[in-house]
Amino acid sequence: MMRLAIGIFALFYVIFPVGTVQADSGWTDYGYVEELNPTGQHYYSVRLNVQHNPSGCKDTKWFYQDYEVPGSNKMFLILLEALKENRQVRVYVTGGCNLHDQSGFSSVSLIRN
Repeated sequence: MMRLAIGIFALFYVIFPVGTVQADSGWTDYGYVEELNPTGQHYYSVRLNVQHNPSGCKDTKWFYQDYEVPGSNKMFLILLEALKENRQVRVYVTGGCNLHDQSGFSSVSLIRN
């Protein structure tokens, strides 16, 4: 009976994966912030005009970050400043893809144009 329960759970997990999918990590190239979307959920998202996204997630322009990540408020403010001032940024993708297939990130870098 226990084997059957474990088998059903494993099959369910394969058919309906929960959470994030693991991909590659690394820096994107620099690009402009096209949209910044704070949400009422547990994360905010940002659309960047980048050509290189090493994550492997299907959506190559959208990135997300959980509000619980240390420093996420500072990174959000950098992204907001980049949007207001039309400055370029890059993000370090963690290799995690969310259910919308957006890339998770853990760092932001801002350059002078």
